[in-house]
Formats: sequence, C-alpha cells, structure tokens
Amino acid sequence: MGTFPRTTNDTDPLLQRLAALASNLWWAWNPEAQEIFRDLSPQVWERSHHNAVEVLREASEAELRARLRDPDFLRKVKRALNEFEDYLGNRATWASRHSLRLKGPVVYFSAEFGLHESLPIYSGGLGVLSGDHAKSASDLGIPFLGIGLFYRQGYFQQHIDPNGWQQELYPVQEPERLPLELVTLPEGGRLLNSVEIGHSTVFFQTWRLKVGRTNVYLLDTNLPENDQHFQGLTANVYGGNIDTRIGQEIILGIGGVRLLRSMKIYPAVYHMNEGHSAFLVFEMLKEKIAEGKTIEEAEVIVRSQCVFTTHTPVPAGHDRFSSEMMDHTFSRFRNAMGLSHDNMMAYGRINGTEAAEPFTMTVLALRMSRAANAVSKLHGHVSREMWQHLYPGIPIEKVPIGSVTNGVHTPGWASAKAHEFWNKRLGYDWTNKLLEPKYWKKIEQNGLASDEELWALRYSLRRDLIEFIRQRLREQYVRTGESGTSFDRVLSPDRLTICFARRFATYKRAPLIFRKLDRIIPMLINPERPAQLVFAGKAHPRDNEGKKFIQKIIEMTRHPQLQGRVVFVENYDMNVARHLVAGADVWLNNPRRPLEASGTSGMKVLIHGGLNLSIMDGWWREGFDGTNGWSIGSDESQPDLEAQDEKDFENLVTILESRVIGEYYDRDKTGIPRAWIRRIRHSMRTLIPVYNSDRMVAEYATEYYRTSQQMIGTKSVIDNLAPREYLK
Repeated sequence: MGTFPRTTNDTDPLLQRLAALASNLWWAWNPEAQEIFRDLSPQVWERSHHNAVEVLREASEAELRARLRDPDFLRKVKRALNEFEDYLGNRATWASRHSLRLKGPVVYFSAEFGLHESLPIYSGGLGVLSGDHAKSASDLGIPFLGIGLFYRQGYFQQHIDPNGWQQELYPVQEPERLPLELVTLPEGGRLLNSVEIGHSTVFFQTWRLKVGRTNVYLLDTNLPENDQHFQGLTANVYGGNIDTRIGQEIILGIGGVRLLRSMKIYPAVYHMNEGHSAFLVFEMLKEKIAEGKTIEEAEVIVRSQCVFTTHTPVPAGHDRFSSEMMDHTFSRFRNAMGLSHDNMMAYGRINGTEAAEPFTMTVLALRMSRAANAVSKLHGHVSREMWQHLYPGIPIEKVPIGSVTNGVHTPGWASAKAHEFWNKRLGYDWTNKLLEPKYWKKIEQNGLASDEELWALRYSLRRDLIEFIRQRLREQYVRTGESGTSFDRVLSPDRLTICFARRFATYKRAPLIFRKLDRIIPMLINPERPAQLVFAGKAHPRDNEGKKFIQKIIEMTRHPQLQGRVVFVENYDMNVARHLVAGADVWLNNPRRPLEASGTSGMKVLIHGGLNLSIMDGWWREGFDGTNGWSIGSDESQPDLEAQDEKDFENLVTILESRVIGEYYDRDKTGIPRAWIRRIRHSMRTLIPVYNSDRMVAEYATEYYRTSQQMIGTKSVIDNLAPREYLK
C-alpha cells in the first residue's frame, strides 16, 4: 500500500487514522477533510490533482507531528477523523431503516468509474454516473461493491495546439501514489486470476479502492506473466482497436466474476452498467453447467441474478463483434462451456439463426437479465422501440425495459462554498435529506436565505470560476508560448455567464449557438445586458468531427468581437467541471433530441443556484415544469437534421433574447434580480430532491435489487413515479 509509507510501523494512532482517511475517497465529498490536506501542502495538493495520498507521501513524520501540535489544526483534523469514523461505524443508514435484506452484496460492473480527478479512469458521463452511484450506495448503507479496470494511462490529457486542434497525452499513473491497495492472498503475495482470450491465458491483479463504506475493485493486466500485448490491455479507457475492446470486456466481465469467486464473494445482484461487462453471464452459465445443471436450468438461475442498465439511445453505440472474432476469441472458453459456436452467437443476436448478424453485447445483457432499465423516461421509450424485435409479438409499450432517471451525488458536486452556505442555513445534515422533498420546500422561504444572501453567493461563485479560468488560460498560454493576452480582462463577474461542458460528441452540438454570428454577437456584446460563454470538453481521440467542433469554438474565442467573452477551458475533467457547475448562471444543453439518454451535468448546478436552459431531452423533459429553468423548443423533432438545427438555434436565441437575459438584468433599486432569484429557489425546491443519486440508488434498490419480500416499508421512496408526482 502506497499511503503514508513513513508511518506504517508507527504506533501513533492519530497518524494512522490520518493515513486511513487519506486512503478512503470519503474525503472527496467532504470539504472539511479536503481542507486538511490542502493546508498541509497547497502546492502538492494542486500539482497532484488534489490527491490526499500524494500530500501525505511528501510530508515527513516530523513535519506532520509538528503541524499537529497546532491546536487549531489538530482540532480540525480530529473533527474530520471523528466524522469519518462515525460514518464508517454503526450510524443508522437508509438501508438499515428500510430493512434492506439481500443474500449478498450488489456488485456493479462498469467499464469506467469517475470518482475523483486524481484517478482518471473515466472518460465521461457513464464513468461519473458510476462514481456517483458508488458514493450514494455508500451513503445509503447498501451492501455494494464495484468492478472496473485500472487504466494505468487513464483517459487522455487534452491540449489545444495553436491551430485549435485537440492533442492527446497519456501520462502513466503510479498505483503507489494513489489511494489503491493491492489485493493479496491471506498467506501473503498478490492475488492473481486469469481469463482465456483466444489461445492465450491472460493474468490480472486487482487493486482495492475504498469509497466510503464501499469498495471498488480495479483489474489490471500490467504483469510480467503476460505477453507485452496483454500487459497493455488495460492501459487506456476505451483504447486501442476492436481486439483491445473485446479483451477489456472479457477481463471486466469474466475476470470480474472470477475475482469474486477467488475472494469468496457471492453477490445477490450482478448489475451490468452498460453492455461492456455482459460476458460475465457466460462465466456464470459455465459455473452452473459445471455443477451439473442443464443449459436451460443454468439460464434461469443466472437470469434471476442479473440486472442491466442501458445508456445508449443509438444502435451504432452498442458494442458488436463479428462471428469470426467471437469464434477466435472464445474458442477455448466455449469448448470448456460445452457450447457450439452458433449456440454462443445466438445469445448476442436478435435473430439467433442469422449467420450474418454480429454479436451484440446489449442483446446478451437483455436476454440474460431479470430486469433492464434505461436512464430516463424518454430514453426508456427510445430503448423499447430500439429493441422491440428482441421481443416478437409484444407491443412496444410492453417491451420489458423500464427506466430509472439518473441523478448526481449532490454532496460530491457541491463546492466548498455551497456546503458552507447551506450548512449555516439548512444545518449540517442537509446532505442526508436528499430523499425528503418536504424538507426542500423551505428553500423557497426568504427567511431561510434572503435574496441578498443568494445573490451574494452567486457573485462569489461566479468570481471563483472566472479567476480559475484566468489562471488556467495563463498556464495554457505559457505552455504554448503565446503572449499578448491580458488575462485580467478575460470574462467579467458582472456578466451573465452561460456554460457548456461535456463530451464533444457531434450530437451534443456544442457550436449550435454560433450558427449565425449576426444574431449572437450583438447579444453577447450588448453594453447594457452583456453575456459571456464558457466551453469545455474532450472529443474522442478518433472523432475528428468532434475535434472540428472544438476547433470551431476556439475560432470563436479568437473572434475580434468575442475575445474575452467566449473562452474554452482545455483538459476537461472533474475538477474543471466542479468549477463550471458552481459558477454558471445558466447551464446550456442543446443535443439533438432524443439522443441525450439522460444527461446529468445540468443537475450539478442546482445546489449552487444555477439554472438550466435545455432541449427537452433526457432528464430535463421530466424535470422542467415551466418555471424552474427554460426549455429550448418543445418535444417535437424532425428527421431533417439541418432543419432541426435551424429550428433549435432560432428557439435558443429567442429564449435568450426574450426571457433569460432580460430576467437576469431586471434589477430592483437595490440591484437584486428578484424574479431570477425566485426562479433559482423554485429550481432548487423542485429539482434537488429528485435529481440526485441517493434517489436514483434507492430506486434501484427498491425496484431492481430486491426481490419480493426482501424489503419492508419502502413506500416513502419513489415507486417509479414521475418527478412532479414525487414532489406532491
């Protein structure tokens, strides 16, 4: 274990407790704990992407002992440690209060986990969703563990060259500098497992990552026992070619089950988050056949243990493998399982006898799960339409794919200032009240937090964002050798600040607002009612069209009339996102409907008093009530993409001109935008207690993880209600 190496044999319990805190990502959603490590070394904290383990590694035992003699710092440390240990102890949880009884843990398989910026084993929304799921499972006390991959080179670091083109760098992560612990055998030595890929045996070790009460296990093939090709199999998030993809998915699914068995962990539920891990059902079928079950009996048993979440609303986004690749890759495994090639292929085909049809991971997952869900109600409808041919003779509305709308881990996304603000006004337990809509009604009471206080908070968060961006741009220009820019004049804390940050997939249409410059430039530079735009995001390394979208945004940042009013922040990660969601007055989302399965970035602005301006897609179609933000257009869409883009641009500009900008600058004689703040209050009251991952995970527990009679008294949690019904 890499954490705190200088004190592993130390008898000082306080130092050991501090090492235990650094080794558990609980601190990642607790600002007071983060402050301890920031205070120990602000420089290392920033340089290491806010890595508590790295801070302790660089502090000597003598320094730590000296610092702990400061009574104020000692009090702060003890307060955080006591809170941490109480959290891990016997504190009552949602699961214990609702008598959640499962025969084993829920094991959540995901190809990426976005838990913290210091551990870049995620690429985008799917990973951040997985990380938030793990954090809320911990907060709720659900028996839960995650299975993922340790990407030693992670997802890429993004740099923008002078031509505005994205460049990718892949720095190597060192496990000993991260909150990771190698899983070992009881008698000592690393725990090794293996899988068969083609004619090769591929070994992997496992790293344990503590996330509050839960553990996430990360599988790693970078071992001398493997051929060089397989050593790099888990190097990058979604890296390499199709051979790398199928290899990673075998490690994740089949390897994940073998890890569990080697640790004598027998889950009650196998939750496949997207289809990447679906090969796990083959390993489970193989086990049952080895026990003497018929294939039909094995299928019934395996299906009863599996649930599946699909995130992808377009057919092209689902992993598919050719018959030849499946034959080569699974020949040894299939023979050991006793299946013919055609029989194995049938599990992943809609038409099992169609030889030309490739093997689809989502089909495998749907066939072999007792329950499946999409990630918003609209996405559920889209998914039922997409996969209806898998269920012949069943009407679309009866296709067995439900929906659990995504949420975000609100405490983890709330800035330190937001925590401090609401701690003083709601009490320190507000983070435990996210499943109580009635509690959040008080947010609309002016006595709790005055309009003046809310407006002061918004100004403070906007100032923080702008200064963060100025510093990032300064570093960016130093790296590229560019000069001549006055960073102190970039953006203004007095302007309406609109943010757009996400993956630069083309369907998300990042440059839509610049479709007609003669319409948008006068709006942004209006001397009486100015606005400014902040963009961030990465395009997939092989997505040149997405990179062209970034290049278009960079071009706008250099436009003579827009310099200092439009900026692009490079190297988007959870840290950048945390600043943007805190400082944004308006969070812009304009995908092509219905391609945004859910989207969660706009949920993160809520606790900061930010407002959403979005296409009626994903979660916003459920959350928007007419007064808690703004919609771009309506539920309508059309197949002519050019016509749809034109229509959505006109709707976007119209709503900005006629509603958003005017309301923001409509101030009373004291300078307070009263109507704007009323909208903030209503947004917080109606959206925070619904669009959070505590509600999401509780819904999974009540609707998907339990079987009948496993839970008592759960009617206080959402029973698949629409958000507005939930709030009644």
